[in-house]
Amino acid sequence: QVQVVESGGGLVQPGGSLTLSCVASGRFLSISSMDWYRQAPGLERELVAHSSSGGRRNYAEAVWGRFTISRDNAKNTVYLQMNSLKPEDTANYYCVQEIETYSGRSRYWGQGTQVTVSS
Repeated sequence: QVQVVESGGGLVQPGGSLTLSCVASGRFLSISSMDWYRQAPGLERELVAHSSSGGRRNYAEAVWGRFTISRDNAKNTVYLQMNSLKPEDTANYYCVQEIETYSGRSRYWGQGTQVTVSS
């Protein structure tokens, strides 16, 4: 059984920094893309950052220049470094990893980790 688990959320003051981590575990063959999404109360879920297996990285315009996605393939882990945080970054952050198992390829979602930016 494949699991994806996020960690690192919490309360931070505006202008502060936080790093989220997401690790995949279980039996699988490979991981291709790794993404971070977020959803704030009353709003739709949005893609924050994308990391392809080929090294391509894309960001939402709202976080460009402040957030950095990185990955450690040996540890099956993706990170989201968040700097210069703003109150509007407050949301539940979800990790998604596209994982190939013996049954095929699927996107696995974590349970989410809450980030609150407030003074």
